[in-house]
Amino acid sequence: MPHFTVVPVEDSATSNYDSLEGINWVDYRDTGQGGHPGHLDTDSPFLSSADAVKKTDFYDRNLALFEEELDIRPKVSSLLSRLVNYTNITQGAREHEDAENTETSRRKAPKSPNMGTLMGVYLPCLQNIFGVILFLRLTWIVGTAGIVQSFLIVLMCCSCTMLTAISMSAIATNGVVPAGGAYFMISRSLGAEFGGAVGICFYLGTTFAAAMYILGAIEIFLKYLVPQAAIFHASDHHGGDSAILNNMRVYGTICLSLMAVVVFVGVKYVNKLASLFLACVIISIVSIYAGAIKSVFQPPDFSICMLGNRTLVRDQFDVCSKTVLEGNVTVPSQLWRNFCSSGNMSSPQCDDYFNQNNVTEIQGIPGLASGIIRDNMWGDYLEKGQILEKAGLPSVDVHGAVESIGLYVSADIATSFTLLVGIFFPSATGIMAGSNRSGDLKDAQKSIPIGTILAITTTTLHFRCCVHVLSCRFGDAVSKNLVVGTLSWPSPWVIVIGSFFSTVGAGLQSLTGAPRLLQAIAKDNIIPFLRVFGHGKANGEPTWALLLTGLIAELGILIASLDMVAPILSMFFLMCYLFVNLACAVQTLLRTPNWRPRFKYYHWALSFLGMSMCLALMFISSWYYAIVAICIAGMIYKYIEYQGAEKEWGDGIRGLSLSAARYSLLRLELGPPHTKNWRPQVLVLLKLDEDLHVKYPRLLTFVSQLKAGKGLTIVGSVIQGQFLDSYGETQASEQAVKNMMEIERVKGFCQVVVASKVREGIAHLIQSCGLGGMKHNTVVMGWPYGWRQSEDPRAWKTFINTVRCTTAAHLALMVPKNVSFYPSNHERFTDGTIDVWWIVHDGGMLMLLPFLLKQHKVWRKCKMRIFTVAQMDDNSIQMKKDLATFLYQLRIEAEVEVVEMHDSDISAYTYERTLMMEQRSQMLRQMRLSSAERERESNVRRMHTAVKLNEVIVNKSHDARLVLLNMPGPPRNTDGDENYMEFLEVLTEGLERVLLVRGGGREVITIYS
Repeated sequence: MPHFTVVPVEDSATSNYDSLEGINWVDYRDTGQGGHPGHLDTDSPFLSSADAVKKTDFYDRNLALFEEELDIRPKVSSLLSRLVNYTNITQGAREHEDAENTETSRRKAPKSPNMGTLMGVYLPCLQNIFGVILFLRLTWIVGTAGIVQSFLIVLMCCSCTMLTAISMSAIATNGVVPAGGAYFMISRSLGAEFGGAVGICFYLGTTFAAAMYILGAIEIFLKYLVPQAAIFHASDHHGGDSAILNNMRVYGTICLSLMAVVVFVGVKYVNKLASLFLACVIISIVSIYAGAIKSVFQPPDFSICMLGNRTLVRDQFDVCSKTVLEGNVTVPSQLWRNFCSSGNMSSPQCDDYFNQNNVTEIQGIPGLASGIIRDNMWGDYLEKGQILEKAGLPSVDVHGAVESIGLYVSADIATSFTLLVGIFFPSATGIMAGSNRSGDLKDAQKSIPIGTILAITTTTLHFRCCVHVLSCRFGDAVSKNLVVGTLSWPSPWVIVIGSFFSTVGAGLQSLTGAPRLLQAIAKDNIIPFLRVFGHGKANGEPTWALLLTGLIAELGILIASLDMVAPILSMFFLMCYLFVNLACAVQTLLRTPNWRPRFKYYHWALSFLGMSMCLALMFISSWYYAIVAICIAGMIYKYIEYQGAEKEWGDGIRGLSLSAARYSLLRLELGPPHTKNWRPQVLVLLKLDEDLHVKYPRLLTFVSQLKAGKGLTIVGSVIQGQFLDSYGETQASEQAVKNMMEIERVKGFCQVVVASKVREGIAHLIQSCGLGGMKHNTVVMGWPYGWRQSEDPRAWKTFINTVRCTTAAHLALMVPKNVSFYPSNHERFTDGTIDVWWIVHDGGMLMLLPFLLKQHKVWRKCKMRIFTVAQMDDNSIQMKKDLATFLYQLRIEAEVEVVEMHDSDISAYTYERTLMMEQRSQMLRQMRLSSAERERESNVRRMHTAVKLNEVIVNKSHDARLVLLNMPGPPRNTDGDENYMEFLEVLTEGLERVLLVRGGGREVITIYS
């Protein structure tokens, strides 16, 4: 057997096969040399075709029949061998970790993926889902919303993530998912525009998640671990909030800087600490359940001091009593001194509410057997500053002093159901952790669905249990204790320390993942201004992306409120999940041949339901944040569409476009368009020179001004020759035409045909261009300049033959004469007129074309004038009135003028031009001088009409910007073709810009609405 050398090359014109994403085609050519296969920089099973030098053509005798195919296509055995050896290590932490080692370790072959479902998907998802919201906000959410509405919040959020996980599982098992996770799946399913927009949203969500985790860690640190570390302190109860926020900003910035340094120094340290952080999460959750079981028999000692039915801030006093006994003397307590201006009990000056209500002490966590579930069944939403009260306790309703408000527990923000949904949803995110690690999994297509869905099921059950267990609406800021920590067993410090390390670890993971996601987007080169973030250190670390991530995360830190940051990242994650569901639904409905996911438990209806829930949750949690997120995604989408690099990833949107186009084309087949919908669908016939350059590019300029991107435009050209010998020339011609179309901003299609005769090629284009009901109805072609001087009559004969073909096909025809004098797209006419010479009725083409031209900025300032010709027996005054009325009904503004052409003697000039024309005709056809007298009379009359009409037109329209006039039809007898060309020359003589128009035999404009 011969040896095959695999040669990687750049994109070659010789390869006509589409490349797979991240996987290119292979050219397995025999080099005739021994040795091993050539080294390959990519792990791809396919390579691009190469121009390898073949010294001998040596193939297996059994495959001799396929020698030519084996030159450019792989053998099946070689292809399967490459596929088996293909690895897809994620371009993430593992490569960067290896890159930080010594040169020897760099040369080692990458380890094969060996992570299973438990360690690769299930536990990472748990670590990302269980986080700061569970430990710091879930008790407050349940206590505020009540058990019923808390169940509804959990059900909505977890159902949304479960449906998204089902859609994600289908996409993730429909092939290999490399680095980029959700961004890769969406971009390859919905296209670069959607992928880039959602990728940026996912990146921003991950970045703000890092800020949220850091704020959570700082809150735990300052409130529960080291309260003495606070830098700012409140001078009174009004400045408490600002002092807390300032502390969060200072310590949050320090923590963010330290974490960024850790990520910059080495990702391997983050990965090694990941197991420790995961252990903290698991131990903390186990201790919560152990404490909940213990509280049934022995509730924890967590007392709350109440004044009447109002909750008091416990750290403002030591004893929950108005008086204390010191020795045998009753003296005022610290609580008394807080409410009373005088410490003398005999003449107290105390707060009215304090005087008339008793101080009591109740259990903050009475235990599951105490009936607390029944009491907290319904919600109790508060406005900002409203005092927290417990129903059922005796209270005298009197107003207290304003100075005493800071002694009560009050709401620091206004609460509502929608706000709580936005705050809770981040605790349901993290389901992408498994798909992001697909390169590290032994069997990603098995592990991702099982691990992700199992993790969501576990966390959903846990959250539902927590709604029962943590149904306490008191104590989040009471006596500076973490409520979840008080409930835990064996010690509250298990939860406090565990939650702190858990949030720190989650923040590190977010700061590690977000820059790599941005780097993946930048390397795809779909957003040009992000290219700089695709670069990094020599080992691949995304340095610039990390810097930008740190700056954006600092914005979240400066917000300093966990409750304000959570809805922001909820928006971005919901946007990402929405498009994951959309991608699955589109692929399922299109039924593309490549849509073959191994995960079978999906349906387009579930994906649409998940997409609808994501959209609903966005507006439920915060409608203004939702609008901002949609606007950001929309702006990025439009930017990529107009400025980004073109990518062909075989996405579903392209398939959707094909399906929509097919449906629309079938609808168009039902019948011809109504007159109200008629617009020029143009076939432009271009002529190329010997170097395959467009000879008259202003023809395309005129079409772009006429069409303005609306309707159908087909640019066609004919190459004379044989197709088998001219294929390469055809491809080059098409590319030249497309380049010129792009320069002249013509949006349309290009078609170049090869024919033995040019007139036959033009006839083929006129007959076959378009598809179904989307066919051209108008032909635009240039004037055959220099036809008089040319010894070859084929140019003007081809022109006349094209006129006859368009007439036979009932197509409209436009011939711009002196097209080189037509304005470019950069010129502007600030004045002037467009003159229409309406000699015969052509269906309204002459009326419609100036109106369409005036839509373009070049012709917008020009006024429209319509001239019509009256004969001797016409009433010119009545004609002018009727024409003005007709234009009024057409809603077209134009000046009207009727030109009277009286019968006059035929001038000597007319006879002279007729004689010159006939002499030339006789020379060209080598005819006898004796022509029929009847033919001579016909030619004289035609020439007389052309001369007289030209005199009138030049007299009235010599300074017009553009003159449109009816194009007379060619003679039925082909012997008079050269005379016809002479008539047209005389008719348009002395005019700078002329557009000859010939209707297609149908009405194209109507007075009706």
